[in-house]
Amino acid sequence: MKRVLAINPGSTSTKIAVYKDKEEVFSENVEHTESELSRFKGVNDQLEFRTEAVLKAVREAGLSSESFDAVVGRGGLISPVEAGGYLVNSAMKNKILSGGVLPHASNLGALIADAIASPLGIPAFIYDAVGADEMEDVGRVTGLPEIVRQPYSHVLNTKAMARKYAESIGKRYEELNLLACHIGGGVSVNVHKKGRIVDSIEDDGGPFSMERAGVIPLSYIVPMAYSGEYNEEELMKKLRGMGGVKAHLGTHDLREVERRISDGDEKARLVHDAFAYQISKGVGELSPVLKGDIDAIILTGGAAYSETLTAKIIDRVAFISKVVVLPGENEMEALAFGALRILNGEEPAKEFFDTIIA
Repeated sequence: MKRVLAINPGSTSTKIAVYKDKEEVFSENVEHTESELSRFKGVNDQLEFRTEAVLKAVREAGLSSESFDAVVGRGGLISPVEAGGYLVNSAMKNKILSGGVLPHASNLGALIADAIASPLGIPAFIYDAVGADEMEDVGRVTGLPEIVRQPYSHVLNTKAMARKYAESIGKRYEELNLLACHIGGGVSVNVHKKGRIVDSIEDDGGPFSMERAGVIPLSYIVPMAYSGEYNEEELMKKLRGMGGVKAHLGTHDLREVERRISDGDEKARLVHDAFAYQISKGVGELSPVLKGDIDAIILTGGAAYSETLTAKIIDRVAFISKVVVLPGENEMEALAFGALRILNGEEPAKEFFDTIIA
């Protein structure tokens, strides 16, 4: 019997779950207030704070850290990696801590897992990292030869939900062609072609989200960058964390937005409509990748619980393919089950090397 602690850091919370084999025995979503997080200059500076929050939750649940066989964290924007599980090693930690990856809360998954596992002498893993790369070469090319696209998207959740959908219809994930859209603090859309994510729209390259500005024409962004009003860090925070719905309405809580709409707030209604509109455009943008051979469109993530939002999206994209709503996240189970497969010898743990994939 194996016990696995799974950790999923998000922009404003850290999700924790403990699994005994495939049975979840504990879960908690530790919320972090804006005042708590504002004390830290960068995401990596939150490491000690978030690690202690995880350990405190485990202690208060009456669980012993010594009983764990492994700790698995959400994989972040680190690259180059393939999908699947990786052992957290020095090369991975150094790349994250040295600023060699884009700042994102998910990068803390590897660091927190290692901070807890290392003193216990047990392995720390990441699984299906945000930066997992299964992209076809044609999708990497941009209009600037020196810039090669990296396929950042919500790999963990969308792969988990794609597997869940395949199982529900008696198929294998590797048999299907799917478009999956994760709608949460960030929004990403990706293309699942016979079990591989071959293209994607990353969470700052398409629709705006609850906290991210999404894609904005460079003719607007370049003047902002050179205006003298922002340094690089301030502008990045404005685009990632203080943008999107939050910038328009002062909240990143979709339930609050929909309450305002019910109370007759027309600005909230317009922003909500635009949110659904942009997500629909993102789904449409990727549909040619599969040449129309699409078994289903999956809407997932926390915001997919909103029937009002998903109805607006379905109204615009149902002509492309069947739309399946699988709200919430299966990420904790996906993390734990991935670690269990490694512990049980069903798949190997890969080793991270800070090199370029050939």
